[in-house]
Amino acid sequence: MGCSGSGKSTLARALSTKLDLPYISMDRSFFWLPGWILREQSTIRLMVAEAVEAERWIMDGTGLNTFDLRLPRTDVVLWLRMPRMTCFVGVLRRWVHYWRQSRPDMADGCPERLDIEFLRYIWNFERVQTPEIKEKLMRYAQSARVFELRSRIELNALLQQISHHP
Repeated sequence: MGCSGSGKSTLARALSTKLDLPYISMDRSFFWLPGWILREQSTIRLMVAEAVEAERWIMDGTGLNTFDLRLPRTDVVLWLRMPRMTCFVGVLRRWVHYWRQSRPDMADGCPERLDIEFLRYIWNFERVQTPEIKEKLMRYAQSARVFELRSRIELNALLQQISHHP
């Protein structure tokens, strides 16, 4: 979990491949319908509840409204707490790379976009979202190990360790 542009999807895909875990993108699988239409919260919760019943999975996305469903069934939480400029650069690169098309972790029919509201969300993520994330981690992730990654260097070091682990 973490801010947009922090590297959640890239990390989740790499871990999925290395650890042979089914990969679930919350944006693609639960949140969005074509045309950037957000699913109803009740539908999202039903879909997430069904997905986490599986024995093994890796899920990328913060999705604060589903922490109560996911975290009790989670062994490890990787919280990407990148600096906001790192997230801005990540989102900008993604926007350029997927210009006018949907990225692999997003629902079909949702071409990559960049607007002032999204940039404001990224700018304020740490201040606005972190208190709720911390509270919900304390409440729902009591048996999970939580690791915070605060730089691309830490993220790449984790990927290197995993790639060299049998």
